[in-house]
Amino acid sequence: MELRPPAKELPTAQLLAERALATLQRFLHVEAVSGCVLLVAAATALIWANSPFAGSYHALWHQPLSIQLGTFVFAKPLHFWINDALMTIFFLVVGMEIRREAHEGALSRFDQALLPVIAAAGGVIAPGLIYLSLNIDAVRGQGWAVPTATDIAFAVGVLALLGRSIPVNLRVFLLALAIVDDVIAVLIIAFFYSGGLQVGGLLVASLGILMVLALQRIGIGSALGYIVPGAIVWAGLLTSGAHPTLAGIVLGLMTPVRSMPLREHPLQMLSRVARELQGSDALQNRDTHHLASPRRQLLLAQREMLPPVVRVQTALHPWVSYAIMPLFALANAGVSLTGVDLSAGAQSVMLGVGIALVAGKPVGVIGATWLAVKLGWCRLAPSVSWGGICVVGLLAGIGFTMSIFIAMLAFTDETLLNAAKLGVLLGSVVAAMLGLGGGAVYIRYRRSLMRAHRSPGRDRDVRGSLRQRRDRSAAG
Repeated sequence: MELRPPAKELPTAQLLAERALATLQRFLHVEAVSGCVLLVAAATALIWANSPFAGSYHALWHQPLSIQLGTFVFAKPLHFWINDALMTIFFLVVGMEIRREAHEGALSRFDQALLPVIAAAGGVIAPGLIYLSLNIDAVRGQGWAVPTATDIAFAVGVLALLGRSIPVNLRVFLLALAIVDDVIAVLIIAFFYSGGLQVGGLLVASLGILMVLALQRIGIGSALGYIVPGAIVWAGLLTSGAHPTLAGIVLGLMTPVRSMPLREHPLQMLSRVARELQGSDALQNRDTHHLASPRRQLLLAQREMLPPVVRVQTALHPWVSYAIMPLFALANAGVSLTGVDLSAGAQSVMLGVGIALVAGKPVGVIGATWLAVKLGWCRLAPSVSWGGICVVGLLAGIGFTMSIFIAMLAFTDETLLNAAKLGVLLGSVVAAMLGLGGGAVYIRYRRSLMRAHRSPGRDRDVRGSLRQRRDRSAAG
């Protein structure tokens, strides 16, 4: 039986709803929007923590939240569930981004990856040294890694605010640099901010990893099937003394970059099922029994159209950008300015973090990039100039999410922690403003060069110069 198209068009309300939903989905995937939401959450936390309702702000994050299975009870404050559980999903997306870029992106080729790797290394070393020069004391020196991180969402979001005049290769360079920076930050957390590791917990985490590998081996493609093994990895790292959010990185790096092998290509499967349905009365009669198998095949083909690393990352992106990261900022950016003790030690921490982000990051990124190009190890990508590298260096000073996260691992003293957070907030805001200002100057300079290149007078001068050269060559 041949399927016929609908006799009438879809209702106007349905068409408007579909267009609105499609517009919303595109809107949610714009980096600049997620950066603005993150900024609003941080500003809300600051205002709330310094308002007459400051007590409710601090009380909220200390509310206990427990999970009970029989006699087993796991109770932790809300602050723990945000910073140690939800942020694992953030690190999962970061791990998937690293996996994608290493497979087919800016980090897939050695010659492409070398320059952002060197730039990111310079952007870690220079801020760390600046911070340590202002904080020689061992306790305050624990925060050396706070200004070494770059917030991907904020940095890329601010760059997106500059519009499409920014070359694509410059965006790719910033993204690759931020990803490498996150890799370094994860390694720093693993090696410098994890306590004494317990073998039992590592064995539990290893068991979860083996379960993930086994599920991949037998062809389980649904992300839901990996929730339990992922939870085991998380619990194992938590009990081992390592930070549990590292489970997200581990699982993200293990996410397959190729679709699950099928007997036929997903497009072929879709075509075959469509032909079978056209020759059947099951769809016309809404026979759920005979439609069950085609429906399963259609869902399988739809799922395997994209590799898991792309599919899962795309699904989690809105949740991470518009729920998890803003919630983290809301829970951790609320520094009480009236209660900040800016004594000599705390003031050094705040200044060390702020100066290292604003000055150390650009100096490290630009200096390392210039050295790598000068020595002939690398070369700038087409359409990327040194002005663009300067803009990237300024934007790399936006630490925010990752810097605050490391600060909470580095300091147990509330005074030093608040000073570090304040330094992160001030340094990130200044870096963002400098990046926007520098980007605006860079765009105007590029446009002036393009206008000069396209001006008719210049074209006549160039043609006249070429004609004179030909005449002199002919005369000679």
